[in-house]
Amino acid sequence: MRAMACAALLPAGAAWSQTATPDGSTEALDVKQMDTLVVQGEIAYRNRTDDIAPVLRFDLEYFQRFEPNTVGDMLKRVPGVGFVGSDIMEYDGAQLRGLGGGYTQVLINGKQVPGAGDDRSFYVDRIPAEMVDHIEIKRSASANRSGDAVAGAINIVLRDAYVFDGSYVRVGVNRWFDGEVNPTFGAVTSFEGLGGRLLAGFNVQDRYRRKDKRSDRFTDNTMEEKTSWEDQTEIKDGRDYSANLSYVTDIGENGHLSIDGFYVKTDRDVSEVSYEEEFDDGETINSRVPGLDPYDQKNYGIAAEYKFDMAGGTTKLSLDHARFENEQATTEGEEVFVSGPENWDNTWSIDGAEWDETTFEAEAVSAKDSETGFTLAHMRPVGHTEMEFGLDYRTKKRDSLVTSYEWEADEQGQVPNFPADYELNGSVASRIEEDRLDPYIMFSSKGDFFSWEAGLRYETTRSDVEYIEDDASKGRVSKDYSELLPSVSLRWDVTDADRINLSLARTVKRPNFNELVPALLDGEFGDNDYVGNPELNPEIANGLDLGFEHRLGSKGVVGANFFYRDVKDLIEIVNTGEPSQEMQKTWEDMIDDGDAVDLDDAMAQEPAESWLYTSDNVGDGHVYGFEFDLSTPLSAFGWDDTGVFVNYSWVDSKVDDFMGERRFNEQARYVYNIGFIQDLPTVAASFGVTYRKQGDAKSRVLGEEAIVRYGAELDAFVEKRFGERFSMRLSANNLLDASKDEFFDKFNTQADQIARDYHEYELETESAGPSYQLVARWAF
Repeated sequence: MRAMACAALLPAGAAWSQTATPDGSTEALDVKQMDTLVVQGEIAYRNRTDDIAPVLRFDLEYFQRFEPNTVGDMLKRVPGVGFVGSDIMEYDGAQLRGLGGGYTQVLINGKQVPGAGDDRSFYVDRIPAEMVDHIEIKRSASANRSGDAVAGAINIVLRDAYVFDGSYVRVGVNRWFDGEVNPTFGAVTSFEGLGGRLLAGFNVQDRYRRKDKRSDRFTDNTMEEKTSWEDQTEIKDGRDYSANLSYVTDIGENGHLSIDGFYVKTDRDVSEVSYEEEFDDGETINSRVPGLDPYDQKNYGIAAEYKFDMAGGTTKLSLDHARFENEQATTEGEEVFVSGPENWDNTWSIDGAEWDETTFEAEAVSAKDSETGFTLAHMRPVGHTEMEFGLDYRTKKRDSLVTSYEWEADEQGQVPNFPADYELNGSVASRIEEDRLDPYIMFSSKGDFFSWEAGLRYETTRSDVEYIEDDASKGRVSKDYSELLPSVSLRWDVTDADRINLSLARTVKRPNFNELVPALLDGEFGDNDYVGNPELNPEIANGLDLGFEHRLGSKGVVGANFFYRDVKDLIEIVNTGEPSQEMQKTWEDMIDDGDAVDLDDAMAQEPAESWLYTSDNVGDGHVYGFEFDLSTPLSAFGWDDTGVFVNYSWVDSKVDDFMGERRFNEQARYVYNIGFIQDLPTVAASFGVTYRKQGDAKSRVLGEEAIVRYGAELDAFVEKRFGERFSMRLSANNLLDASKDEFFDKFNTQADQIARDYHEYELETESAGPSYQLVARWAF
């Protein structure tokens, strides 16, 4: 995992003619000198790759003039990448083709990494943009890569010591709409030493975001009767540190060794305060709800790879270990005041109200996720083809512990200290272990006009899930499964400018972690309970990608792609037939109070309306869409110094659930980007604008339906270059002050949801205002 150097901020320029690519091949390089990274004399466009399987490649220079801080900021300009669920102006859980979590694979230098999400997602906003060499969008699967990439894969390729030579620093400052100012600093150096080359980088970046949110709640979707409202201010304030060291050297005449280590630390406090007002049964209830969520997250790892010629071919040995740790302690309180109906309005006030209660709840969360991988592979020519075969071994262990606390005030004005004043309210823990052993074989051939690759990958998985409640184990469940994943890709170079790609591949999506843990969650879906299912199988998808690409002049490219995925064994929520804990308690109370003779009598008088649900492999789904992208200078009009960028993705899908047909949850219907960069060579300056819009995304689960809508984003930059080694850029984000708007239909039971008998209808909107960044770069 030599790419796991994911913490270096700002890499360096190069003086080597060749380098090992993330897939293990060796290719000639266009050497990037340090001054060209700091002072860009030309506009960068999407690169056309020589891969047989369909791949889009975007170098850092494609993004850099807009001064992205993180990989998430970069990906929002890439075709087909959406961010549904992220807060406004945040880009963490990336989605390809509207499918997030375990459907979209995130790689760093071709390797998988552990992340924070229960849905196996990796938050891409943890990686500083400056450490990236380029980003690849792998639209289809190949046998020499893990098959859990139903929607495709995002490969974040980092710079390493083999490519760059020199040093530079980056110093900047961000200003937010509320006046907050935060600094950022990064430095990197790369040089010859210890018989090879070394790269060392360090980055510190203050992270800040204020968000204002408004919620209005009604009895139903007619919005004729409002029942409550809420104003909330949330502030995320913290600092990210990252560092890495990379060492590469040639051994003998044909050996190459690389060793990399990285460390990323995120310290962040999320503070919020909400002011809520509710009208219930003739009373006005005003609540002040303060919350604090400080967390400390760490990513670190080490990797080594050795390549050498052997037996007429090339052999590769690689070993990597990566780890994610999260420690946080969340507290949330509620101070309640009650008054008469005369205080019911849109202004929060406790004048004339009586204090009712003050309560606090807290959760201490500890999570550790580690992955260790080993790969043995051999590549050799066989006749007119190239054969690659190998064995991937990967072991994963994920431990989590959640401890709950509670506190109640005796009188008004009391505030608890955590954890001294709180009472323990239980704990739940889980351990999930996965061991994988995946042999594969692949053949490929490249010709002047026609190229192909075909392969088989056999993925075997053993999972063990243990659930522990209040320090007592509730049992351990083991599950074994295996899948044969064939893949084939064809590339036809019709002319020097025109290319057609066709790919067919089978991929998998493993169950989310929270779907596997057999913990009973009371009232998880309205009045309904939920328990995980450790016996789940992975989802299986058969996919097709058909694309066309045309070269425009010497720099531009335009492409179109159609894709289709047929997903089997879809994991959906199903009714176990067992009544919920609330219903069982209702029946027990009826018997205790003498209102029912026995359980059968209680059930006859009060039939069950809420149930225990779980996850199961019960459905099929279909995903399909069209993708277009254009990246070119306007040389045809004589405007060589004007570059335009356009991409558009339209997606749709079909899934059957308990209410009928719907799309995949949280799948945006479309996402597009339009932008331009104008270079002014005579004054050594440039400027540019990019506009982005993402379509509505819908979701439907038991007890709740939602629509998520994001406003349009407008970003811009102005750059001035001074000589060949110094530049300054002023960039602006969210100039249109986009908002995130959500619409929730809420129900207590499945029967209520089908009958449209509302528990509540809620409108929620959040905004974060524009931000500005001034950055200076100096190469030396």
